[in-house]
Amino acid sequence: MEPLIDIKNLSKQYKSSDVKAIDDISFEIRKGELFAFLGVNGAGKSTAINILVGIIKKDNGEIYIEGKNIEEQSSLLKNDIGVVFQSSLLDKHLTVRQNLFFRAVLYGMNKKEFEERLSFFSAQLELKPILNRPLGKLSGGQKRKVDIVRALMHKPKILILDEPTTGLDPKTRQEVWLLINTLIKKDNLTVLLTTHYMEEAVNSNYVVIIDKGKIVCRGTPQELKNKYANDYLNIYKYKDELLDVLKEENVKYKKDNNKIQILFDSTTSAKDFVISYQKYIYDLEIIKGTMDDVFLNVTGKELI
Repeated sequence: MEPLIDIKNLSKQYKSSDVKAIDDISFEIRKGELFAFLGVNGAGKSTAINILVGIIKKDNGEIYIEGKNIEEQSSLLKNDIGVVFQSSLLDKHLTVRQNLFFRAVLYGMNKKEFEERLSFFSAQLELKPILNRPLGKLSGGQKRKVDIVRALMHKPKILILDEPTTGLDPKTRQEVWLLINTLIKKDNLTVLLTTHYMEEAVNSNYVVIIDKGKIVCRGTPQELKNKYANDYLNIYKYKDELLDVLKEENVKYKKDNNKIQILFDSTTSAKDFVISYQKYIYDLEIIKGTMDDVFLNVTGKELI
């Protein structure tokens, strides 16, 4: 399948810095894909997104959407993209309905189309009680919902989410992701996500991790966990002789409240260990490595 978004050798260096914000990065995003773009603050994520949506200019490289160069055909592509930035773009003095209506008008929607879309989003995100309230009077979670609806009102092909659920309560985060996943399945929506929540990244189709402006790894969440994360073997009930065996075999372990934890480079290694020493073990669990482990092992940094 041809990529919906094709980014080739993209670079950007700000005049105020000797370091490139993004340094010759290339990646593709397929239609209907949830694509996670991860990195600590300052890694280059926002720079790449701002180039993609036309806020800043690149130094080198090319970006194509459906085979069209975005610099040459920006006016044709503007309706294809919806963006949820970290900071709201809405007017705090207008009501929710007014904010969304004016946004719809900018994209050429008529009143009937607007009401149909508003009805759909109101049902999905429980917006009805706040539609006639000024945006400035809403909670942070309510404002975030409205920002997401603003980005989706004109039925874009691509939704860019820059830290969309930071600071949201679990219920609101669940509602937001239920809506997004519904649109991915229903409309084949393509989503480019940056996030600090690894449980969101683990549900993506593909992940790119960027550090100091360069791509340091890429792949599906499962591929990355298999390659860069460790598995944990927790042993809860065991014969005391197991401790002697671990020392004799020079196996590194941690012991906490009678639980033994051993780190393995793969699930296969953990299973082989259990099979070899099963006569000493009564109760255990093998815990797969996480995307947090992947990020830390690849970059040496925690994604916070």
